[in-house]
Amino acid sequence: MIKITPSELKLLSQYIQTISGIYLDQSKTYLFETRLSSIAEAHGFSTFQDMYTKAKQEPSKKIEKQIIDAITTNETLFFRDKGPFELMQHKILPELIDARSSQSQLKTRIKIWSAASSTGQELYSIGIVIKELLKNDPNHVFTMLGTDISDAAITQASYGKYNRFEIERGLEKRYLQKYFSLVGDFWKIKDELRAMVSFKKLNLMQPFTSLGKFDIIFCRNVAIYFTLTDRKKLFNKLADSLVDDGYLVIGSTESLTGVCPRFVPKRHLRSIFYQKK
Repeated sequence: MIKITPSELKLLSQYIQTISGIYLDQSKTYLFETRLSSIAEAHGFSTFQDMYTKAKQEPSKKIEKQIIDAITTNETLFFRDKGPFELMQHKILPELIDARSSQSQLKTRIKIWSAASSTGQELYSIGIVIKELLKNDPNHVFTMLGTDISDAAITQASYGKYNRFEIERGLEKRYLQKYFSLVGDFWKIKDELRAMVSFKKLNLMQPFTSLGKFDIIFCRNVAIYFTLTDRKKLFNKLADSLVDDGYLVIGSTESLTGVCPRFVPKRHLRSIFYQKK
């Protein structure tokens, strides 16, 4: 494994923050070495400086994409922290459906965005909640989008295929046969659930007004890696992307106090969600 020097660590830290918004300080030496050494070695670089220089110069951005994939590989699982999904089932979805139904005699339409969807487990978990709550009621139409900065994550999420380890982490057995099919050694999302969602690559540090407005935004456990300045920018942009009576769900250890005064926290049972003032 290639060792990183203090000057290389500082250089790569600034570079990664520029391309992804993720800030890794000087204490993350081990993370840099374990996640990036294999990329450097695969391309024949003897130092991280060489990898950085090539990544900056390469028109195809191949190495840059590999760096992003390696750094942004975060833990995810189905129904991670069950509170937000219980919140969806018992509070957010019923209230939104009632509100939208009173506004129109036509079908209710609700847009949901998982802003850091990783390999898709969060958005598929939301889809399962919707299916369980509403069955296949044709009067309610959901548009569900998952975005992530990692090409590898988006590819897996789009295909909806998971190994046994990924499936067993968080997914109840009663949902396995109902929403997945066994294909070889992997479990694949069934078409009825896969058809509800779409995925695309997105860097949250870039503008995303083109996505339109959403009724529900999940943005969990990604902003914790941003600087305070970048967190403020992100959540102000998320406020712009949320309808006036929409719901924002962030990580259970996160808070918007001192970050974005446009949101106010509200509590339901064990969970906290945010709405615009």
